[in-house]
Amino acid sequence: MSTTATRYDLPEADAFSRPYWDAAADGRLLIRRCRADGCGAAHHYPREFCPRCWSEDVVWEAASGRATLYTWSVVHRNDLPPFGGRVPYTAAVVDLAEGPRMMTEIVDCPEAELRIGMELLVHFRDVGGDGPAVPVFRPAAGAS
Repeated sequence: MSTTATRYDLPEADAFSRPYWDAAADGRLLIRRCRADGCGAAHHYPREFCPRCWSEDVVWEAASGRATLYTWSVVHRNDLPPFGGRVPYTAAVVDLAEGPRMMTEIVDCPEAELRIGMELLVHFRDVGGDGPAVPVFRPAAGAS
């Protein structure tokens, strides 16, 4: 019997998402952009097709890492490992500068300082072991 708890914070990379996770490990955030005539929509989470026009002519594109806070919720209880050791934490939705919304976590910011529209920058959490780096956001003023 294994004494290692299952971790629920580790995404599983597959052949399609591997470029995204490799970029994150290098400290770069990628999004997908449609190249179909008349579309050009950027989207996140990464998909193999454009959710606006359904074209499969989409490519990876480096995002600036800039975002604004759209909404958030402070989580005070989560029984799934390792989240229980992180509470309270701030689950959030941010608007990326390129347009798409992204679910994420806000770090390095007390709850009382959170404001809708506040400027944020991407940061990458090293989850340890063989796990990928996970994009999180922190206030732009405090980011380096």
